[in-house]
Amino acid sequence: MSMTPEELFRHLGAMSMKDRSRFFSLVGRMAFQDASYSHEEVFGHLADAELTATEAADYLEVSMATFRRFVRDRKIAAASEIARSQLFSAAALREFKLQRQAVKG
Repeated sequence: MSMTPEELFRHLGAMSMKDRSRFFSLVGRMAFQDASYSHEEVFGHLADAELTATEAADYLEVSMATFRRFVRDRKIAAASEIARSQLFSAAALREFKLQRQAVKG
């Protein structure tokens, strides 16, 4: 089955945030291994997105226990809450990730 770019875009828009994150993670691993695309070129459309704790931990490449510790220690703050679920700003997570990478050197 073949899709036009427009059809693929519509299909991606209909996906849940979790499935979209998994899709782009897969694309990043498979398609961009040898390319030098910027973070903005690949993930710019998600700049205003909010991620669940699980998605945020995946994005930061840490365990849920480590992510919970970051939240508990107020290194990361929820951008919003829906019932008992916290959502985290993708932009804030990116900044946090860049800071951690700078410290690691």
